[in-house]
Amino acid sequence: MTTSETTLAHRHFSENEQQFSVHRSKLQMMLFDAVQQRLPQDSVLTGQQVESLTEDAERVLVEVTDRHHDDRTVTYAAKVLIGADGVHSKVRKNFHPDVNTNNWEGTTMFRGTYRAQKPFLTGRSMVLVYGEDAKRFLTYPISREAEQEGQSLINWVAMVPQSKGKTVSEKETQNVPTDPSNVLPYFDDWGFDWLDIKTMISGAEDVLSYPMVDRESLASWGQGRVTLLGDTAHPMYPIGANGGSQAIRDAVTLATYMGDTAVDGDLVQALRDYETERIPATTTVVEANRKLNQTERKLANLSQEKLEEMAHNGRMDEIQEAYAHGDFDKI
Repeated sequence: MTTSETTLAHRHFSENEQQFSVHRSKLQMMLFDAVQQRLPQDSVLTGQQVESLTEDAERVLVEVTDRHHDDRTVTYAAKVLIGADGVHSKVRKNFHPDVNTNNWEGTTMFRGTYRAQKPFLTGRSMVLVYGEDAKRFLTYPISREAEQEGQSLINWVAMVPQSKGKTVSEKETQNVPTDPSNVLPYFDDWGFDWLDIKTMISGAEDVLSYPMVDRESLASWGQGRVTLLGDTAHPMYPIGANGGSQAIRDAVTLATYMGDTAVDGDLVQALRDYETERIPATTTVVEANRKLNQTERKLANLSQEKLEEMAHNGRMDEIQEAYAHGDFDKI
């Protein structure tokens, strides 16, 4: 959609193409509750910062700093170690100490949530607005509970190009809390009768600012009794809404291979089989997200008049069809 309210394209998803939107903390607690039901109550420990790891033929030894007990040093032993400690992973650095280049494509992303006292459109809608100068605004609801109360908890992402692409330090990739007033000037004249963008920004809870970054794909993730999962292994642009999904697919694939070798099996081989399947798959997604972002930036760089012309002459329908199938080279 343009800022002048011209619909560029729309798509209705079938039952086989559903997207599930959920607040990150809600998903984390759903997973935590599932773990608590299946494992001993003390299986989840927080505040454990990985410092180093070693392994022998039978186990992995992980040395951590226990933040909950005066920063004491604790060593844990396990048959395998799955590094799922995020984009700034200490586990990854143990195997790939020189792979720390963060590719910033030049866009700063502002993300916030806003609680509205009415449902958000259909309750399943997602809206992407293109403005000039490659600015974009994406928004959608993320809470079934709020919907059942006649309200909506709305996630929004405001994308603002601020630089040419370059590499940035690890510190520069971190989420930084910011005030909504720092976002409003970029979108001061945006909004419609049915989508109050200024109110969504000004009334947002916990706005974060961070650069759109990814890394080059790794040829291998771990070795021996150690492997990686999620952002630890394959950080990607969030533009494709695939980071969480790919981490879940990693976990399902890993569980399948580990389950097949649960009794007297070769756990090390299970980890390598998992990597063999998931490395090429996630590499494809990382590259697809880059192409998707390039496509959206090109569209957002066009004038509103040009976008409206493309909507009327059918070109946007062609782009939408290619977009839906990931055929970004055809756009």
